[in-house]
Amino acid sequence: MKEQETPKTKKAKKKLLIESLMVFLIILAPFIFKAHEYLPKEQGATFTFLGMTFDSNGFGTMELYGWFMVGKIIPLYLFIIWFFTSKDWWYHIILIPICMYSFQIFETVYGSDDYVDTDNVLWILPVCMVITPIVYFIRIKLYDKHVHGIDLDAMDAELKMLQERERLRMEKEALKTKKL
Repeated sequence: MKEQETPKTKKAKKKLLIESLMVFLIILAPFIFKAHEYLPKEQGATFTFLGMTFDSNGFGTMELYGWFMVGKIIPLYLFIIWFFTSKDWWYHIILIPICMYSFQIFETVYGSDDYVDTDNVLWILPVCMVITPIVYFIRIKLYDKHVHGIDLDAMDAELKMLQERERLRMEKEALKTKKL
Protein backbone atom coordinates (compact mmCIF):
# COMPACT_ATOMS: atom_id res chain seq x y z
CA MET A 1 0.00 0.00 0.00
CA LYS A 2 1.42 3.35 -1.05
CA GLU A 3 1.38 6.11 1.54
CA GLN A 4 0.07 9.56 0.68
CA GLU A 5 2.73 12.29 0.61
CA THR A 6 2.00 15.12 2.99
CA PRO A 7 2.81 18.75 2.14
CA LYS A 8 5.51 18.59 4.80
CA THR A 9 7.13 15.58 3.09
CA LYS A 10 6.95 17.27 -0.31
CA LYS A 11 8.56 20.41 1.11
CA ALA A 12 11.33 18.36 2.73
CA LYS A 13 12.03 16.51 -0.52
CA LYS A 14 12.15 19.78 -2.47
CA LYS A 15 14.51 21.32 0.09
CA LEU A 16 16.74 18.23 -0.01
CA LEU A 17 16.86 18.37 -3.82
CA ILE A 18 17.77 22.08 -3.89
CA GLU A 19 20.40 21.70 -1.17
CA SER A 20 21.89 18.67 -2.97
CA LEU A 21 22.11 20.70 -6.18
CA MET A 22 23.93 23.50 -4.34
CA VAL A 23 26.36 21.05 -2.74
CA PHE A 24 26.97 19.52 -6.16
CA LEU A 25 27.71 22.97 -7.65
CA ILE A 26 30.12 23.74 -4.81
CA ILE A 27 31.89 20.40 -5.32
CA LEU A 28 32.13 21.11 -9.07
CA ALA A 29 33.80 24.51 -8.59
CA PRO A 30 37.45 23.31 -8.66
CA PHE A 31 36.74 21.13 -11.70
CA ILE A 32 35.03 23.94 -13.58
CA PHE A 33 37.97 26.19 -12.71
CA LYS A 34 40.27 23.82 -14.61
CA ALA A 35 38.00 23.81 -17.71
CA HIS A 36 40.08 26.57 -19.35
CA GLU A 37 42.90 24.06 -19.86
CA TYR A 38 40.79 22.30 -22.51
CA LEU A 39 40.29 25.42 -24.64
CA PRO A 40 42.42 26.05 -27.76
CA LYS A 41 45.85 27.50 -27.03
CA GLU A 42 46.47 28.89 -30.53
CA GLN A 43 46.24 32.60 -31.31
CA GLY A 44 42.91 33.52 -33.02
CA ALA A 45 41.31 30.09 -32.49
CA THR A 46 37.58 29.70 -31.85
CA PHE A 47 35.64 27.22 -29.75
CA THR A 48 32.16 25.85 -30.45
CA PHE A 49 30.03 24.56 -27.57
CA LEU A 50 26.33 23.65 -27.82
CA GLY A 51 26.06 25.42 -31.17
CA MET A 52 27.60 28.68 -29.91
CA THR A 53 30.96 29.86 -31.22
CA PHE A 54 33.32 31.67 -28.86
CA ASP A 55 36.49 33.55 -29.71
CA SER A 56 39.21 35.05 -27.52
CA ASN A 57 37.30 38.38 -27.20
CA GLY A 58 40.44 40.49 -27.30
CA PHE A 59 42.55 38.19 -25.15
CA GLY A 60 45.61 36.51 -26.66
CA THR A 61 44.18 32.99 -26.71
CA MET A 62 40.94 31.23 -25.88
CA GLU A 63 42.69 29.53 -22.97
CA LEU A 64 43.62 32.90 -21.44
CA TYR A 65 40.09 34.22 -21.97
CA GLY A 66 38.63 31.06 -20.41
CA TRP A 67 41.00 31.31 -17.45
CA PHE A 68 39.96 34.92 -16.88
CA MET A 69 36.24 34.14 -17.15
CA VAL A 70 36.22 31.08 -14.84
CA GLY A 71 38.14 33.23 -12.36
CA LYS A 72 35.09 35.52 -12.33
CA ILE A 73 32.23 33.03 -12.84
CA ILE A 74 33.22 30.56 -10.09
CA PRO A 75 33.34 33.15 -7.27
CA LEU A 76 30.15 34.74 -8.62
CA TYR A 77 28.08 31.59 -8.42
CA LEU A 78 29.61 30.63 -5.06
CA PHE A 79 28.68 34.07 -3.67
CA ILE A 80 25.16 33.65 -5.09
CA ILE A 81 24.80 30.28 -3.36
CA TRP A 82 26.11 31.82 -0.14
CA PHE A 83 23.65 34.74 -0.44
CA PHE A 84 20.62 32.49 -0.91
CA THR A 85 21.59 30.03 1.84
CA SER A 86 22.87 32.43 4.52
CA LYS A 87 20.78 32.91 7.61
CA ASP A 88 23.03 35.59 9.13
CA TRP A 89 21.73 39.11 9.68
CA TRP A 90 24.45 40.62 7.47
CA TYR A 91 23.86 38.49 4.36
CA HIS A 92 22.79 41.52 2.26
CA ILE A 93 26.40 42.71 2.25
CA ILE A 94 27.20 39.70 0.03
CA LEU A 95 25.40 41.60 -2.74
CA ILE A 96 28.44 43.87 -3.08
CA PRO A 97 30.89 41.17 -4.30
CA ILE A 98 28.06 39.65 -6.38
CA CYS A 99 27.62 42.99 -8.13
CA MET A 100 31.37 43.43 -8.47
CA TYR A 101 31.85 40.07 -10.22
CA SER A 102 28.74 40.60 -12.35
CA PHE A 103 30.01 43.96 -13.57
CA GLN A 104 33.45 42.50 -14.26
CA ILE A 105 31.95 39.70 -16.37
CA PHE A 106 29.68 42.15 -18.19
CA GLU A 107 32.61 44.50 -18.83
CA THR A 108 34.72 41.63 -20.20
CA VAL A 109 32.04 40.18 -22.47
CA TYR A 110 30.48 43.40 -23.78
CA GLY A 111 33.22 45.99 -23.27
CA SER A 112 35.29 47.34 -26.13
CA ASP A 113 38.20 48.56 -23.98
CA ASP A 114 41.65 47.07 -24.20
CA TYR A 115 41.77 46.94 -20.40
CA VAL A 116 39.39 45.07 -18.10
CA ASP A 117 38.68 45.38 -14.36
CA THR A 118 39.40 49.08 -14.37
CA ASP A 119 36.40 51.31 -13.64
CA ASN A 120 33.91 48.80 -12.28
CA VAL A 121 34.27 50.20 -8.74
CA LEU A 122 32.39 53.30 -9.89
CA TRP A 123 29.50 51.11 -11.07
CA ILE A 124 29.34 49.35 -7.69
CA LEU A 125 29.41 52.57 -5.65
CA PRO A 126 25.61 53.15 -5.84
CA VAL A 127 24.99 49.57 -4.71
CA CYS A 128 27.38 50.06 -1.79
CA MET A 129 25.71 53.37 -0.88
CA VAL A 130 22.35 51.63 -0.51
CA ILE A 131 23.35 48.29 1.03
CA THR A 132 25.96 49.47 3.56
CA PRO A 133 23.70 51.85 5.56
CA ILE A 134 20.91 49.25 5.65
CA VAL A 135 23.24 46.56 6.98
CA TYR A 136 24.81 49.01 9.45
CA PHE A 137 21.35 50.03 10.72
CA ILE A 138 20.43 46.37 11.25
CA ARG A 139 23.74 45.85 13.08
CA ILE A 140 23.12 48.80 15.41
CA LYS A 141 19.63 47.58 16.28
CA LEU A 142 20.91 44.05 16.99
CA TYR A 143 23.92 45.34 18.95
CA ASP A 144 21.73 47.56 21.11
CA LYS A 145 19.26 44.77 21.81
CA HIS A 146 21.61 41.84 22.42
CA VAL A 147 24.77 43.50 23.78
CA HIS A 148 23.44 46.51 25.67
CA GLY A 149 20.10 44.91 26.47
CA ILE A 150 18.21 47.86 25.03
CA ASP A 151 14.80 46.81 23.80
CA LEU A 152 13.53 49.66 21.64
CA ASP A 153 9.94 48.40 21.68
CA ALA A 154 9.96 48.28 25.48
CA MET A 155 11.45 51.79 25.57
CA ASP A 156 8.71 53.06 23.24
CA ALA A 157 6.03 51.49 25.44
CA GLU A 158 7.58 53.05 28.54
CA LEU A 159 7.76 56.47 26.89
CA LYS A 160 4.08 56.24 25.89
CA MET A 161 3.20 55.28 29.46
CA LEU A 162 5.18 58.25 30.83
CA GLN A 163 3.49 60.59 28.34
CA GLU A 164 0.08 59.26 29.40
CA ARG A 165 0.96 59.79 33.09
CA GLU A 166 2.10 63.33 32.30
CA ARG A 167 -1.13 64.01 30.41
CA LEU A 168 -3.19 62.68 33.33
CA ARG A 169 -1.20 64.80 35.82
CA MET A 170 -1.79 67.89 33.70
CA GLU A 171 -5.53 67.15 33.54
CA LYS A 172 -5.62 66.64 37.31
CA GLU A 173 -3.89 69.99 37.89
CA ALA A 174 -6.27 71.68 35.45
CA LEU A 175 -9.26 70.28 37.39
CA LYS A 176 -7.77 71.48 40.70
CA THR A 177 -7.31 75.02 39.35
CA LYS A 178 -10.90 75.04 38.04
CA LYS A 179 -12.27 74.05 41.48
CA LEU A 180 -10.44 76.93 43.17
